[in-house]
Amino acid sequence: MILITGGSGFIGSNIVQALNREGIYDILVADQLDTTDKWKNIADKNIADYIDKDNLFKEIANQNLEAVIHMGACTDTMEYDAKQMIADNYEFSKKLWKYCVEKRIKFIYASSASIYGDGSSGFTENANLDNMMPLNPYAYSKLLFDRWTAKQKKTPPYWAGLRFFNVYGPGESHKASMASMAFHAYHQIQQDGKVRLFKSNRINCQHGGQQRDFIYVKDIADIVLFLYHSSSFLSGIYNVGSGHARTFNELISAVFDACQTPIQIEYIDMPAELERKYQYYTKSDMTKLRKIGYLRNFTDIEQGVSEYVRYLDRQGNGSLK
Repeated sequence: MILITGGSGFIGSNIVQALNREGIYDILVADQLDTTDKWKNIADKNIADYIDKDNLFKEIANQNLEAVIHMGACTDTMEYDAKQMIADNYEFSKKLWKYCVEKRIKFIYASSASIYGDGSSGFTENANLDNMMPLNPYAYSKLLFDRWTAKQKKTPPYWAGLRFFNVYGPGESHKASMASMAFHAYHQIQQDGKVRLFKSNRINCQHGGQQRDFIYVKDIADIVLFLYHSSSFLSGIYNVGSGHARTFNELISAVFDACQTPIQIEYIDMPAELERKYQYYTKSDMTKLRKIGYLRNFTDIEQGVSEYVRYLDRQGNGSLK
């Protein structure tokens, strides 16, 4: 049996789908369904059971788990209730880690590239965690757990913390303002025929020239399954990005092309409260993941966005098909 926390969320539901495609259905999904349409992400998935997060440890007490894939978290980078963020993303993660240590269960969890802050210390997994300067409470909560795991003498038999870069793709509509720029661009084009991007406030960066490492969610699901199936990988932290930095202008152009609509971008002022917390550049160093044998090519944004736009065009029932 596999436990997936956040299994009805964006990345979690794509992992459930990838497992189903391999004929794996012994899956427990733990989450907190709310007033959003997140439930639609697993409505057409084949799982053994759904568990409310608040009852998780009681419900799994007698389960024979072979792996815990911990994707559940508060992911709102604009949430400034640090107390709640720490409770959800740090304290709860520690409880799951300790459970996996006690029961000798493989543990794969979602970290975040946001822990790298403005990127001045680089984007490699071996960077000194004490030198990291996260830009918001979400990033700090993820950094706290990465720091904590690095100090543990007792660990699960195999474990991996995955530092996700900028993820886009099917299953993110419930994230509202926290959904990817590809998602927002598509809907802005449908509504207004144009896309709004933040202006750059740096002389050496043109408007829309801010760069991100965009990764398609299906690539992430594939990496998680690779680690799930592997019994020989080196436990530790792994970057999960495409290994390429692409500009927002390039991403938006790909969305316009997929929508078969002329490119029209309006550059707007960046809110003052966001400027000091904004990443102008991210690019993952994927050397470590490659060294343990993950050799598949990543989906470039032109292909990924094209597939995603086709999905959004036919969306209506929330499925990931």
